[in-house]
Amino acid sequence: MDSGRIRTPRTAHRGRPGARTAPRGARVAALAAAALLATVVPSAQALAAPVPRIDLTVLVVDDGGSAVGAITAELKGSGVPYRRIDLNDPDRPVLDPAFLSDTVDGRPRAKYQGVVLPHESAFGPDSAEHTALQAYERTFGIPQVDAYTWSHPGVGLDYTNEGGWSGVLDGTTAGVTAAGKAGPFQYLAGALTFEDNDPSIAESYGYAGRPRAGYTSYLDIPVQGGTRASLVGEYTADGRRELVVTFAYNQYQRQFRALARGIVEWLTQGVHLGQSRNYLSVHVDDVFAPDARWDTGLNCTPGDFDCVGDDGEGANPIRMTVADAQYAAAWQKSAGFTLDMVYNGGQGEQWKTEHGGADALTDRLVADRAQYRWINHTYTHPFLGCVQNNAVVPWQCAQDATGKTLWVSRAELSAQIRDNHNWAVRKGISVDRTELVTGEHSGLKTLPQQPADNPNLAGALADNGVKWTGSDNSREPQQRSVGAARTVPRHPMNVYYNVGTAAEMTDEYNWIYTSRADGGSGICESNPASTCLPAPLPTSTGYADHIVPQEARTALSHVLGNDPRPHYVHQSNLAEERLLYPVLDRVLADYRGLFAPSAPLVNPAQKDVGTELSRRTAWDQALAAGQVTAYRIGTAVTVKAPAGVTAPVTAPEGTRKRLLLGTTAFGTPYAGTRSAWTSPELLQTSVTLTLPTA
Repeated sequence: MDSGRIRTPRTAHRGRPGARTAPRGARVAALAAAALLATVVPSAQALAAPVPRIDLTVLVVDDGGSAVGAITAELKGSGVPYRRIDLNDPDRPVLDPAFLSDTVDGRPRAKYQGVVLPHESAFGPDSAEHTALQAYERTFGIPQVDAYTWSHPGVGLDYTNEGGWSGVLDGTTAGVTAAGKAGPFQYLAGALTFEDNDPSIAESYGYAGRPRAGYTSYLDIPVQGGTRASLVGEYTADGRRELVVTFAYNQYQRQFRALARGIVEWLTQGVHLGQSRNYLSVHVDDVFAPDARWDTGLNCTPGDFDCVGDDGEGANPIRMTVADAQYAAAWQKSAGFTLDMVYNGGQGEQWKTEHGGADALTDRLVADRAQYRWINHTYTHPFLGCVQNNAVVPWQCAQDATGKTLWVSRAELSAQIRDNHNWAVRKGISVDRTELVTGEHSGLKTLPQQPADNPNLAGALADNGVKWTGSDNSREPQQRSVGAARTVPRHPMNVYYNVGTAAEMTDEYNWIYTSRADGGSGICESNPASTCLPAPLPTSTGYADHIVPQEARTALSHVLGNDPRPHYVHQSNLAEERLLYPVLDRVLADYRGLFAPSAPLVNPAQKDVGTELSRRTAWDQALAAGQVTAYRIGTAVTVKAPAGVTAPVTAPEGTRKRLLLGTTAFGTPYAGTRSAWTSPELLQTSVTLTLPTA
């Protein structure tokens, strides 16, 4: 293939906080499982020989391009073992028969269950490696993904000038074909629109070709003449199967994220280590408390220590009303989504004392308590790290006469956690003692002023039975231990805590993301992780037209990336103009427009997120240490991992797990497959699954 025919994709904006950037369904699932497993049982010609062993590892041949990088990221993120071969490394291994297969206990072994190539002739069409790889794929029935190629007969497609099309795909709506819905992309609703985040940038280029004999299209677009041409499909020829992708992409683009699951399922024939879900949970911090308000004249927040000219009291705060609480309950019901209320009971009591001894908001939320999940946020929301010296800007950790840092005591930490929990219990609120989010994630290290955790934090968590404490994902994206507890990183959403109206939100956004020449702070100019707006957003329309779609896109990218980490906002975002709802409505609508009911959003509790992240860490460490063995022989799958490490496994509907006596249905259904974190049963040393036969 002439590599010059492939257009290098241009990276799309990646928005993130801090930067711009059996019913019919069961029958379909069963048919899909049968199709995916078509090569599991050996052919009649091979019955005389031992059934081969297929190791559950993927071979990735990497040319450094974004397409292979995207598939590799999907494998890594979902826990699928893979071996990467760098084509640009002069000392890389040579793909010959000995590299690809051998014999174990008298049985032929395929070392890789699937192969990812940059394109169909990555080693050169006449090379020995190309010949060896194709022979290997024919012998063992191993599928191959051509990560990004062009439309030509060598991959089962006509040239684009023969009834096809080539060009920029930004904004184009593709359709999942009937074969795609019955096969690897059964979890999609049917339509897939390519992102168009910046009209001035071509974000994805593609070659849509008309299928030839042996090619089955899975994703196509309309072309001139009223016909359709393919962008993704399966090409079967010469005893081999290739998944052919003819458009450019990177790992962050929505079109790839939506297709990634199906690419892996096709590549592994629906049987692999690792699993993925689409997660979304939203923590609403400071419930019962007021939040300070952004001052559009001062360009700071009165009540903050760096807000020159404020009275230190944070006048005109933002706090939910009874009407806001009623709206939240009604919205949850209509949206089919549950919010996590991260509450400060003492702040509610203080508000009541300062307002005549009554608090209708607390009464309403407590009356509706069963409709939400609740997380302890400490009683009065104090800073629980070092003792702050606020006489300087920015603040510093106070020190004693000997220069030692002064810390909030273990007794104060423990009281804040305990008192808030007990307050909720007295109100009849169901709250899990093991979950906590401290105010501003305080107590954990806060750079640059506080480079270490409060040494009293771990003890206070243990005093109160806390196992999971929230952290800021923008500062600490990886889970870590705090004594016997572990952190749960949370994504901050760019819907600010200190705004109640769209105009306030846009004004602060402009201050952060416009240049000094345009009247902004210039932070975007000095921060290499950020970019500046080309011009300030109109305060009347900027929130709805720019901020909402960008924040929804960012949140949805986390959802589609198998990322269980919660997102967090504040109670102020449910008050006044209720700024959070347009973002969540957009996320939910976009998600449900992409995915079929078989792939529902998973809305995990904080402890479930913590458990998931802990399991992933242990699994990744076991893979990196070479301590996992997994393979398939016919319809039997065997998985061995170190003691104490649970394994993520995905298999087709109808798969059974072997018990000491008998079998049981394996895993839980999601997106047309079944998956679970699993470990050996009593008196077993490995997990054994039996796959359904075609």
